[in-house]
Amino acid sequence: MERRHFLRSLGAVACSAAAHPLLTTVTLAKGAPALGENRLVVVILRGAMDGLDVLRPVGEAGFAALRPGLMTTPGLALDGFYELHAALEGLLPLWQAGELAFVQATSTPYRDKRSHFDGQDLLEAGTGMDVAAGAVRDGWLNRMLQAMPGVAAETAYAVGREELRILAGGAPVASWAPDQDLLLSAQGRLLLEHVAHDDPLFRDAVGEALALTEGDDMEMAGGAKGNIDPVVDFAAGHLRAETRIAAFSLTGWDTHRGQERAIRRPLEQLQRMILRMKDHLGAEVWGRTALLAMTEFGRTARENGSGGTDHGTGGMMIAAGGAVKGGQVLGRWPGLDEGALYQGRDLMPTTDVRAWAAHVMAGLYGIDRGVLEGAVFPGLAMDGAGGLIL
Repeated sequence: MERRHFLRSLGAVACSAAAHPLLTTVTLAKGAPALGENRLVVVILRGAMDGLDVLRPVGEAGFAALRPGLMTTPGLALDGFYELHAALEGLLPLWQAGELAFVQATSTPYRDKRSHFDGQDLLEAGTGMDVAAGAVRDGWLNRMLQAMPGVAAETAYAVGREELRILAGGAPVASWAPDQDLLLSAQGRLLLEHVAHDDPLFRDAVGEALALTEGDDMEMAGGAKGNIDPVVDFAAGHLRAETRIAAFSLTGWDTHRGQERAIRRPLEQLQRMILRMKDHLGAEVWGRTALLAMTEFGRTARENGSGGTDHGTGGMMIAAGGAVKGGQVLGRWPGLDEGALYQGRDLMPTTDVRAWAAHVMAGLYGIDRGVLEGAVFPGLAMDGAGGLIL
């Protein structure tokens, strides 16, 4: 493809982004007597965040050898075994204050096919592989609300075509999305990346074109720092009032190529989202909030030939908030020896990410384990998750 002609066509493709199902949206549920004063925020990190880059197990023998090109920028020491990616330096005060924690080597039950769409469907449906995600129309956050008496919908505004599946279902909720810029926004970038994803040559051309237009895109979109602000401000404003549950998504985590550069942008946006949420909630509400950021699956233990990582299995979950027992990395570390890797290529998942979400729900709202394992996450066994909520 001739690069100049490709760049000229980007604007037309970006215009279709407003109808793309992965637009950044925010969905909220109004407070109910059973929910009390605690808040839960769930953030879907779309594109498969590389947990081994965000939270680097530098104490593991052989880790650096698996990723020689991704380890050129030093991380930030946390506990002697793990380092945090340098782009998240602003979160260190939360770690030190006990308001930031991580769960390493966790995933949904999704295995082997490594499709973003299927993986995200399963993550939001909250089912196991024994139940096809497409056969379940509601999401696990909505099923939690169905089990809580007195839930009512919050007044909100909808601009995007689709709401998050995680909160779709019979319990009343409302959706809102900020106005979308029909320039080459982050969502337009995501659409292009998905279209090109399965063709290596087209994918590289897209990556090169997006890198060349990054300066203009940053200026048009207000930079990575600005994209998430309306979503956070809207969610935080309602959470300070009667809303108790909020969910939204952050895109840009599919780092097949040039990951050292590509991952900084979503990391900076993630950091800004967490810090802005804390600031806008205020000390009292933040002190009763748990924010969970989770992704559809992790990425390969080894970097690939284009300085990126491919779709993997075991991933990482981030938890923040005053209700979180932070300053710790939870989950059983499986190691990175050849025999310890899943299919010889991926971080082995040792816990189910649904179990951590269920544990948080139980800690915040006192929901019975039988309800969580039977109705909210059908077929789940909560074993292996605990110690995340104060």
